[in-house]
Amino acid sequence: MVFDGEGRRWQTGLVPSNVNATVESSTIAWQPLTPRGVAAFARANLRRLFLMEFIVAVLAAATVIWFLHEVWFPTVRAAIHELPAQGEVRQSKLAWRGDSPVHLAGDRFLAIVVDLNHEAEVGREADVSVEFGQRECRIYSLLGYVAVNYPADWMIALNQAELEPWWGAWEPAILAGAGTLVVLGLMASWALLAVLYSLPARLAAFFANRELNWRAGWRLASAALMPGALVLTAAIFLYGVSMLDFVRLGICAALHFVIGWIYLFASPLFLPRHPAAPIIKGNPFAALPTDEKR
Repeated sequence: MVFDGEGRRWQTGLVPSNVNATVESSTIAWQPLTPRGVAAFARANLRRLFLMEFIVAVLAAATVIWFLHEVWFPTVRAAIHELPAQGEVRQSKLAWRGDSPVHLAGDRFLAIVVDLNHEAEVGREADVSVEFGQRECRIYSLLGYVAVNYPADWMIALNQAELEPWWGAWEPAILAGAGTLVVLGLMASWALLAVLYSLPARLAAFFANRELNWRAGWRLASAALMPGALVLTAAIFLYGVSMLDFVRLGICAALHFVIGWIYLFASPLFLPRHPAAPIIKGNPFAALPTDEKR
């Protein structure tokens, strides 16, 4: 038995219930916006972590769906409306009966062009330009282009009569599929990256004399990735409403990785101290009193 300063008796190894309540309330994980909030997920259960990750992933997916529906897909619909009556991709070759090059539709975000020889550079002033050539489709952007060969065994209709009703029927499913891929992709990438990031999280906790085991390190590392995802989600929205240009969007996409690392190393500082860590009061480098030097 031990006694406190007011004469109350405690059992050795136990703490009062009000102290337990204080510790428990200080570790409730409910937001990943601050290093302290991320650190709280290290001691939370998996259901709470997955719930918060699901909310962030759904928010990102909703932003992507909005961007596709309001920014890119109007250009796609306009381009389909401008297609000729006949045209198709057959045996890895575009059979085109209209003018070439021709700018089907576009704005500063997206342009869709047919240029059989990829020579005219029509529509490349857009942030993203999709250019259909005779043998391949090229997607141009700031860093150059990516060439996609037409599939050899497919026949793809590239005319208004067939493609317009097909797009009208499948556009909602495409949007739903894009949102689903965003949610599943984010959840899976956070889980896998947390396996790698748990090691530096534990090292940061070790040098800060904080208590963090492997499981808690994985939860903290997984939670540390959410702030960056929120920043990138906000950047996509700002880009879609023309408050952010394409270059700054790319900068935000790169910074969202850096933000994850900042939270990864800052959050362990808000964990409880390791019970074996010494507590040093005062300046350890101060000179000893004269009596203690003797």
